[in-house]
Amino acid sequence: MTLQAESPTEAIARDTPRNEWVAVCTKGQLIPERGVAVLVRDQQVAMFRITNPDGADFVYAVGHRDPFADANVIARGIVGSVRQGETHRDTVASPMYKHVFDLATGECLTDPSERLPVYRTWIAGGVVYVHPVPVTPSLVA
Repeated sequence: MTLQAESPTEAIARDTPRNEWVAVCTKGQLIPERGVAVLVRDQQVAMFRITNPDGADFVYAVGHRDPFADANVIARGIVGSVRQGETHRDTVASPMYKHVFDLATGECLTDPSERLPVYRTWIAGGVVYVHPVPVTPSLVA
């Protein structure tokens, strides 16, 4: 019998007390390739459900505030991707000044001086949970 390896997100979710995660919606409520703004405790968070070419779904959560425009607009951004050699990065472009951010790391690809906070997500029983504390840049892979 082969056991599937646990993903890093599942390991973090398992090791984090459940009362620290905030249920925000169901996975089915997230329209693929579209953003939605949610309130996680006192933070505005932009969430995106991205389907890769293999059909696998990823749910990303980043800060909703565009650091260049100082406006909460990231969830209304344009979803895309960047391929650099073998590396594929899911991105969102702000609707204000079109700065492009990596959804996994929060890094601004058009101006590295800024980044979006990144929040951990966890899906259990079809419910999407977000941890209210952003991941520090050194921990984002």
